Amino acid sequence: MPIAVEQFILDPAYRGTLQRQLQEIVTAGILAGRFRAGERMPSSRGLARHLGISRITVTLAYTDLVSNDYLSSRGRSGFFVSESAPRPPSFTPPAPAESRVDWSRAIGQRFPPAEILLRPEDWRSYRYPFIYGQTDPRLFDHQNWRKCALQALGARDFAALTEDSYGRDDPLLVDQIIRHILPRRGIVAEPWEVLVTLGAQNALWMLAQVLLTQRRTAAMEYPCYPALREILTQSRCIATEVPVDVHGLPPADVPAATDVVFVTPSHQCPTSATMPVARRRELLARAETHDFLIVEDDYEFELAFTSSPTPALKSLDRGGRVAYLGSFAKSLFPGLRLGYVVAPEPLIRELRALRSLIVRHVPGHIQRATAYFLAQGHYDAQVHRMARAYRERRAVTEVAIQTHGLTVAGASGFGGSSFWMRAPPGVEAAELARRLRARQVLIEPAGVFFGAGRDPGTHYRLAYSSIPVDDIPEGIRRIAQEGVAMDFGA
Repeated sequence: MPIAVEQFILDPAYRGTLQRQLQEIVTAGILAGRFRAGERMPSSRGLARHLGISRITVTLAYTDLVSNDYLSSRGRSGFFVSESAPRPPSFTPPAPAESRVDWSRAIGQRFPPAEILLRPEDWRSYRYPFIYGQTDPRLFDHQNWRKCALQALGARDFAALTEDSYGRDDPLLVDQIIRHILPRRGIVAEPWEVLVTLGAQNALWMLAQVLLTQRRTAAMEYPCYPALREILTQSRCIATEVPVDVHGLPPADVPAATDVVFVTPSHQCPTSATMPVARRRELLARAETHDFLIVEDDYEFELAFTSSPTPALKSLDRGGRVAYLGSFAKSLFPGLRLGYVVAPEPLIRELRALRSLIVRHVPGHIQRATAYFLAQGHYDAQVHRMARAYRERRAVTEVAIQTHGLTVAGASGFGGSSFWMRAPPGVEAAELARRLRARQVLIEPAGVFFGAGRDPGTHYRLAYSSIPVDDIPEGIRRIAQEGVAMDFGA
């Protein structure tokens, strides 16, 4: 007898094609033992009628399942569960055992939950999402990225996709970084001075592990990227904070006994301050005088659209003291988790050895697909498209901010994708953010940038990377309106 069509139920919330969902229903039924070897599948016509979908969709799903040996085709007799299809286990799994481990003693080192910017998981469903760092699907080049990803799956790239590279990076991607990305920042590097990483945060962690010990001192900006604070805490080094001003980190305030300085000179995180070239040279001179190293996180350099980008610290470095970090999180998408470090070869060698102990190497397919995206000019087109859109959104946001009397706390001539804002007097930013959610508006209160228990409650970040330009004025109006209502105790 054929398998009953009533066992097939489509999930309207499924995020994929009908063909893929139908394939998953069949494979799940086989693996669970509901569909047994030799049983006949419903006819394509009957199943299509039952599910209210196209018959060709059912036929294509069945055909794919035949190629994967879940089903077999018997000419005019139809499709059957393959005799060699995977079978469910022949034993009954035992009931879960109750753990008798005292985990409070068994865990040797504890890692507190990372401080992160809290945002709703369904933030895309909000009408006015002033959310930082997320990809706007309206701006991303889906078609060409898909082509590059498929090209990287081809036979010519089989080795890059499948082989263990023993810690080496994809030479095509490294070449593109050296010839295509770094010259924009005035940086010249050799292949052995570049390491591909699983994003900038992974790079920061590895640098902290290699460069710092319990007896060494690290200096970081205040306020700063919250993950960096956690990374330095876990490294058990001596961590000091250097308050930033309107021009970023003041070099004269870096303690003389510092071993490593972590800095975001092009676009300070989170205040957006840009460090002038004179101050950059001063920081390099102080590093030479006091013999410390500098980690430069250039996390958003592609989005310098309001003025020409200032030279990277690395490009001005003549003493080999700067390790430069870049990533594709803002220019492509954060889920890619792909970044790179440019530094002198002895440091890169140690970082590569550490990376090999943790992840061996960054997935080859991701590296090769990104290399093709760069080499074929799609990356340039993507960055130019984003810059045009962000320039327009920033201009509209500035006008709306001025119109409704909101306060910008950190000016930037760089561009980027956000404003550093100050809440109205007497209004706590976190409470303002909470109340705005009910009005379909999302902003990011900035407490995590200051550290646990030290939130002044005065600042929030207003990003325009994920909101359509036409929605910005109304979203800003609602922020201002809610701030006034809170100020008057409403």
